[in-house]
Amino acid sequence: DNRPEVFLALRPEAEVAAEYTASLAAGGPLAGVVLAVKDNVDVAGLPTTAACPGYAYRPEADAAAVAALRAAGAVVIGKTNLDQFATGLVGTRSPFGAVRDSRRPDRISGGSSSGSAVAVALDYADIAIGTDTAGSGRVPAGLQGIVGIKPTIGAVSTDGVVPACASYDCVTVFARDVATAGRTMAVMGTTGTRRWGADTPFAAAPDATLAIPAELPALPASWREAFDGAVARAEAAGLRVKPVDVSELLAAAKLLYDGALVAERYSAVGEFVTAAGDDVGLDPTVAGIVRAAGEVPAHRLASDQAELRAIAARASALFDGFAGLMVPTAPRHPTLAEVAADPVGVNSEMGTYTNFCNLLDLCGVAVPAGETTDGAQFG
Repeated sequence: DNRPEVFLALRPEAEVAAEYTASLAAGGPLAGVVLAVKDNVDVAGLPTTAACPGYAYRPEADAAAVAALRAAGAVVIGKTNLDQFATGLVGTRSPFGAVRDSRRPDRISGGSSSGSAVAVALDYADIAIGTDTAGSGRVPAGLQGIVGIKPTIGAVSTDGVVPACASYDCVTVFARDVATAGRTMAVMGTTGTRRWGADTPFAAAPDATLAIPAELPALPASWREAFDGAVARAEAAGLRVKPVDVSELLAAAKLLYDGALVAERYSAVGEFVTAAGDDVGLDPTVAGIVRAAGEVPAHRLASDQAELRAIAARASALFDGFAGLMVPTAPRHPTLAEVAADPVGVNSEMGTYTNFCNLLDLCGVAVPAGETTDGAQFG
């Protein structure tokens, strides 16, 4: 009751209880698991608003990922708040209210999958669906001290999902532990179109080598200390760790916000935003981003896409010999006041270590890694 900003719609209690009982009786890999769904992902019978009241529609069918989870036994409890049209990493860009941190209500939740992450962190749901285009399924997981998995592009179907930047959108999962998140993602993964070669490694060897950034920009001292602690624990577990130059990755990350790739946001919802009146509930920051995206000339988009391909080719060599790259999920945990004072600048900063993942077609797993000395949850 004290977190009205988390859910935008809840199913009737009797309906959920009956479905829960039936789920337990039927069994299945997710029997009795309570599921919250980000409100840019369709659930049959519940309105999809994408956090814009005037955009709302009522779908007749579940999104592909939701349908798969329900078939496996998951029980949908309701739809969660988000940064409008999944445009943001802060969780404050919603006319339904900013979603606050689960432990420190003066801080942001992270976004755009804000309500989904907090629903899991506060035990309102066992698992939750999010989406991730630049970190929206990992930044809030890191800040809320839970697990978030962003699959490789195409590994989970985006049918029934309101697009943000369709080329990079991924349906993600939140859970309180890795085992539950993995079990959920395995079910969602049956919906995807991505096919894997026989030589694709799906797990790392016990003594695998991890890459870590040689430099950690935007990271305050207490967060750097927390990252060093995570590196030490990885080494104590038998992993080898080697610093690498990640400047190419960070250069790729800037293309999403500072370049022309944002044009896809206009392609997704630009016509609606441009034609909308003052009564539809547009967030002013989101509306400004989407409208500006419509002014991007085609030649700039083509140029940035070519630059991204070149960066990807060079960056691929970075991963030779490594099982993965370990980075901080977010660079810090801002207050609501900081975001209000600088909504675009703080938002861009939050994607420092996540943006490149989508642009370079990588998967990403956010895992809790203790706390910083200033009281933030670190991932």
